[in-house]
Amino acid sequence: MADFGVLSLLPPLVAIILAIWTKRVILALFAGVWIGGVMVSGWNPITGTTQTLDWIVGNAIDDWNAKILLFDFLIGAGVGLIYKSGGAMAIARALTRTVKTSRAASLMGWLLGVLVFFDDYTNTIIVGNTMRPITDRTRVSREMLAYIDDSTAAPVAGLALVSTWIGYEVGLIGDSFKDLGVSLGPYAAWLSSVPYRFYSIFAIILVFLVAYTHRHYGAMLHAEYRARTTGKVIRDGAKPLMTTEIDLGMPKEGGNVHTFIWPILTLVFVTLYGMWITGGGSETYASDGLMGVLSNSDPALALLWGSFAMVVVAFFLVLGFKIMTIEEAETAIVQGMKQMIIANTILLLAWSIKSATDAVGTADYVVSIASGVLSPGIVPLVIFLIAMFISFTTGTSWGTFSIMMPIAIPLAYHLSGQAGPVLFASIGAVFAGGIFGDHCSPISDTTIMSSMFSGSDHIDHVTTQIPYAVTAASVGIVLYLLFAIGVRTWAVLLPIGLILLVAAHWLLSEWYGKKYGIPHGKVPIYVVEE
Repeated sequence: MADFGVLSLLPPLVAIILAIWTKRVILALFAGVWIGGVMVSGWNPITGTTQTLDWIVGNAIDDWNAKILLFDFLIGAGVGLIYKSGGAMAIARALTRTVKTSRAASLMGWLLGVLVFFDDYTNTIIVGNTMRPITDRTRVSREMLAYIDDSTAAPVAGLALVSTWIGYEVGLIGDSFKDLGVSLGPYAAWLSSVPYRFYSIFAIILVFLVAYTHRHYGAMLHAEYRARTTGKVIRDGAKPLMTTEIDLGMPKEGGNVHTFIWPILTLVFVTLYGMWITGGGSETYASDGLMGVLSNSDPALALLWGSFAMVVVAFFLVLGFKIMTIEEAETAIVQGMKQMIIANTILLLAWSIKSATDAVGTADYVVSIASGVLSPGIVPLVIFLIAMFISFTTGTSWGTFSIMMPIAIPLAYHLSGQAGPVLFASIGAVFAGGIFGDHCSPISDTTIMSSMFSGSDHIDHVTTQIPYAVTAASVGIVLYLLFAIGVRTWAVLLPIGLILLVAAHWLLSEWYGKKYGIPHGKVPIYVVEE
């Protein structure tokens, strides 16, 4: 791999800047991949183009990626059937008997996101698809729904004691401990790092604060005020990644809640069963417990099984209840799949830009500029900042974990001389910093999928979410600074962080409220009229 130095930042920066500036995500991502291809081809635009196409093809045929792409198409098909049959509208009508306000809908989305903790992809699908008709009815903006969806995906899955993430996370810790001869168990170290994952913890709490108080700031204030006062849950000219209403037309009258409930439950239970089977089932459980099953599972294959089962169940239900004919059901399936073409194109290019950043050494360069760190206490802060930057510019949390953990653990262990708070905080900083990018980078697959399943314009989702993500990250930075000057106990740091978070939310909503003429930055609570 050639040493491009600071130029290694070009592919991700070109993609991110162009995406935000032009609001053309596909063009921006392709430009980022192409720049990387040209760089590794000796700045030859012809061979650089062929390299770009090779990366795209390679990512399309990758086993994991191919399963996710097919899974997305099947999810689109299932959503098409559920929507067109009137099932989504029926469940919305049923739930709005109790969920009658924008506050209740926002809080319900947050709660559902916390409860679906076992996988970030599954979280985005269930929360987005379940809540979209409810939030639309209660005039919650699609931008807000996407924010709720995204902030309870990677942040929640990364903290969960049982999830598809924990096996990977513990495995990375274990590999580094083995090389260093550390006797402490990797799971114990993982558990000890959880209270130091300040970003993830406060990102989740901030969603609750925003949903409950209805106080907003930044671009989200405009989005939520628009939705409440005009009923427009997306802005004029927005381009949602899933345009269900346009592609499929109006749903059937007299929809049945069963055509919503059973396909969604099928998706959840078949996916969980798929994880159990691919993870080794009872044999693995007997030796390594539930965590061992999850760490050995194939979530992509399980999600593929779950989405296919969802389509099959939805298909037979709409026929069984005589809601749709076979021709109508087939049309809904095809139209549902068509909804996913743009989203899958973006997803494929997001994976391809990861190939480009690997090839030009983006992550290696970022790590190298911080190699002079000497003070043990400052290590978690520096690790957090580097992980944030890598994950935001590459759009991958797991990739960031794999890059940073072999550096963070030896650095913290050797400088502190023990498996103590510095080590645990450094491990937590890797996970928290990596999740920052997974949560809000415009080229992150989870960010893209949150836009997709919430029916939000992708760039609108990114620009409305980033101020909140930066708020949670800023609180984390302050706490890591306090850690650096000697406040090492998480039981002290977390309450301080909570106070800072509440204060920052209040001050920012007040300031933006005055700036835009919306008192306190508080949007009205909408009540559904009977």
